[in-house]
Amino acid sequence: MELIHSAIIGMTIVIPTILIYKKAGLNPLWAALVFLPIVGLLAVFMQLCFQSWPNSKRGH
Repeated sequence: MELIHSAIIGMTIVIPTILIYKKAGLNPLWAALVFLPIVGLLAVFMQLCFQSWPNSKRGH
């Protein structure tokens, strides 16, 4: 039962993350980092924060 709850919570986090990666023009497979315990979600946020987005209108 705990596994089902964990899977549901994980999917509610990973699906929006995949959509963010697609809109940013990045590979959505990076969203799988969410499933790493403790540091996964932080790694996703850090990557999205500091990486230049390919479809960004500004050139920085």
